[in-house]
Amino acid sequence: MFTLHHTDQQTKARAGVVHTDHGDIPTPIFMPVGTQGAVKAIDHRSLVELDAKIILGNTYHLYLRPGTEVLNTMGGLHRFMNWDRPILTDSGGFQVYSLREIRKMSDTGVEFRSHLDGSKHLFTPERVVDMQRAIGSDIMMVLDECTGNPATYEQARSSMELTLRWADRAIERFRTTQPLYGHQQFHFGIGQGSTYADLRKICMEELVQKQFDGYAIGGLAVGEPAESMLEMIEVSTEVMPANKARYLMGVGTPENILTAIERGVDMFDCVMPTRNARNGTLFTTKGRVNIKNTRYKLSEEPIDDGLDCYASQNFSLAYLRHLFVSGEILGLQLATMQNLALYLWLTRTAREKILEGTFRQWAGETIAQLNAPRL
Repeated sequence: MFTLHHTDQQTKARAGVVHTDHGDIPTPIFMPVGTQGAVKAIDHRSLVELDAKIILGNTYHLYLRPGTEVLNTMGGLHRFMNWDRPILTDSGGFQVYSLREIRKMSDTGVEFRSHLDGSKHLFTPERVVDMQRAIGSDIMMVLDECTGNPATYEQARSSMELTLRWADRAIERFRTTQPLYGHQQFHFGIGQGSTYADLRKICMEELVQKQFDGYAIGGLAVGEPAESMLEMIEVSTEVMPANKARYLMGVGTPENILTAIERGVDMFDCVMPTRNARNGTLFTTKGRVNIKNTRYKLSEEPIDDGLDCYASQNFSLAYLRHLFVSGEILGLQLATMQNLALYLWLTRTAREKILEGTFRQWAGETIAQLNAPRL
């Protein structure tokens, strides 16, 4: 499902393509997060115009609403939401991790109470595969235990070993079941191990032996120092096979993405661009913007003339600020469009620079530019 086209000579950055029945995905790639079958504050047509090649859904949320019965009846998530491009679904492991006050872990799986109505549910590795068969996502993730931070070595080791046992059961279920809607599905393993390099290495080595279709790095961006995150990425990518896709889950800022690409990661997702947009923080090619700031009250500058995007080019900072101050929904939509345009431009341009052999210099200059407050 993955073809590697080029590896940068100065770094470990890679350009490749993930092949699915719903379309090819050039990498590096950023996946907008559509947790419940919708990317917040933006419609599907705008996502296509931004050239979002793939979006992400979440098994936990889709299981609770609308439920697998609805998705089965409707012919899967693609048909239900009228989206004909690829979809990746997370297993729900991170969401269950965040419910630690109302969940119970065991070797069987994880028992939890719904955050919606308090009803009791059990996720096992096998059930999570079945749920994702019903959803019909192109890329399915195994159920894993996301280790909290900080974690002792013993806690991290125990969590990692549970993730590996669950991975064995998940891959067996995947191999003994079939897709429901006529398109191929792929199955990714998830590496854990907290911030302990030896555990990360052991976990990824064992996952590679299981012959998943691709591999993810999980359990990061949960409060660990940035240098620890980068070390865990490096340890993991050194073990991951070159001929399979590498996915860093839930990370993060534009700088995080570029530094992870430099270390050999192909795929990314994060709620940051959409969530920050709704809070009035914009990522632009000229630096960050807090659109509620009075300095933009009379600014006739376009939101971002460095991007080929309808929102970026056609509306002023002053107008966008007015929308936010007035509580107009259009403000959330335009800000979301801007931030996703920036993230998609970032990974698309990174790919171009990798193929040109100029990635390292471009990435360094771009990080400095994007991190600066916009003048």
